[in-house]
Amino acid sequence: MKKARESFGIFEYIIFAAATIAVFFFCVCAGSVNVPLGDTLVAMWKAAVGQAVPDGMAKSIILYVRLPRVICVALVGAALSLCGCAMQGLLRNPLADGSTLGVSAGASLGACLALSFGVTVPGISGGGTTAMAMLFAFISLVGVLALAYRLDYSLSTNTIILLGVIFSMFMNSIISLVVTFSGEHVKSIMFWMMGSLSGANYQNALSLTASLIVFGGMLLACAPELNAFAIGEDNARHIGVNVRRIKLLVLIAASALIGVCVSVGGTIGFVGLVIPHMTRLVTGPNHRRLLPASLFSGAIFLMLADLLGRVILKPLELPIGVVTSFIGSIVFVFIFYRSRRAA
Repeated sequence: MKKARESFGIFEYIIFAAATIAVFFFCVCAGSVNVPLGDTLVAMWKAAVGQAVPDGMAKSIILYVRLPRVICVALVGAALSLCGCAMQGLLRNPLADGSTLGVSAGASLGACLALSFGVTVPGISGGGTTAMAMLFAFISLVGVLALAYRLDYSLSTNTIILLGVIFSMFMNSIISLVVTFSGEHVKSIMFWMMGSLSGANYQNALSLTASLIVFGGMLLACAPELNAFAIGEDNARHIGVNVRRIKLLVLIAASALIGVCVSVGGTIGFVGLVIPHMTRLVTGPNHRRLLPASLFSGAIFLMLADLLGRVILKPLELPIGVVTSFIGSIVFVFIFYRSRRAA
């Protein structure tokens, strides 16, 4: 296993990319109504080159429903997995993910307020929810970091994690209060809180792509510094790493990316917690390899989870957050048990 990890390189990334593409097309074709791969490829190709696509099942199902949904699912899975991997490397805590700082809870509160009070942005579908989620994600980050800085100037990992957990509990209590007084919006808010990308569109895919390029690129660029964090913050500082700057950079980038994901897909748990652990078993702990591999594995996992939610009880549909929580909790217990046995 150790030798295989050391040899992990470009060939393995090609395998990851090929697996992601194969799963992508499989998820686009499969569902409550199966569409042949040939019809799917023809419809996608004609739409891509600007040719007229004949009216029919392939056009209505593939182009208007499944394709934007699967694209958004893949991007959300990649983003959440990348954020979780970066957070675990930064905080040197295997339980760290995007929700560690209370950012996910803050973004959820912003989205719930937008849904409850009908906040909109003219000309942008779902723009109000996205804007409120990102705004509250940043407010949550600033609040946690400001309080952590007030209590501990060095911004130690333990202080940040503790305050993040407390802040998440506080945000969840406010969310419960908002839901209580939501009236006719309760059903839509509750379904959104369970995680769902059933209403995803190409505009959502564009915003997710732009966010992943900008903020995901920032996280990928921090891979050498995250490797240095593995030997401790003091040692990383002694070899020239600007610890406070890297902490702020990673936390801000992860918070922004999580805010966009939450605004589009709701609360989707365990992706950022479990997938980096599973990927680490293949690539090893080097973040130069681990971070890009987590992108692919997160996309694959969430696409398959979404497909399972669509077909397991068809024609009914399970929210994707329910599927990821069920699978993720079981996998995490297995990983924890395996690590304890190895120790």
